[in-house]
Amino acid sequence: MPSLDEIRLSLAGHEPTTLAPNGRRRAAVAMLLRQRQPVPEVLFIERARRRGDPWSGHMAFPGGRLEPGDPDPRSGAERETLEEVGIDLSRAEPLGRLADLQGHRVSGVPRLVVSAFVYQLTEAAPLSLNAEVREAFWFPLSGLLDPERHVDYRVTRAWGRFPGILVGEPERHVVWGLTYRFLEIFFDVVGRPLPRRWQSAAGS
Repeated sequence: MPSLDEIRLSLAGHEPTTLAPNGRRRAAVAMLLRQRQPVPEVLFIERARRRGDPWSGHMAFPGGRLEPGDPDPRSGAERETLEEVGIDLSRAEPLGRLADLQGHRVSGVPRLVVSAFVYQLTEAAPLSLNAEVREAFWFPLSGLLDPERHVDYRVTRAWGRFPGILVGEPERHVVWGLTYRFLEIFFDVVGRPLPRRWQSAAGS
């Protein structure tokens, strides 16, 4: 597993692909890393289950849709992170940006362009969850590369199966969709591709 120093260097040399919104709504997320021996850890949230929310119950990075007062996607990711988990990213080290992704259209929700920004927390940051987050926890980056944790995840009968990573309770704490795709991009950038059960086509 790369160290945070190696991750920093890899992201510094990465030129992410960005997407113009072209009338689509925008969202942004923050991939938060911290150093815990012996390997870095990443923060995942489990979204609260809410009627009418197409991402209800999903595992994700902190983040959400941009609001009119957000000057840019990075500011939106930082605002959402503070609101959802109580972490002020003005005191974190920005490591880089991942390629933008376009979310699949779901019923009643137009397509989104989603941006992801990677940060290292340089000091202790206790979590304070708002009503949009059911649970949040840190998970070792090395565990995401364990082939035994990679599963074929059935979302619903209609949606079928998607590649996923089990990070906690089975059928509940499975990372899939856009968050999985951002992890694919991240690990490709740092030179440690995810184990490939089958090619990802997931969207969230």
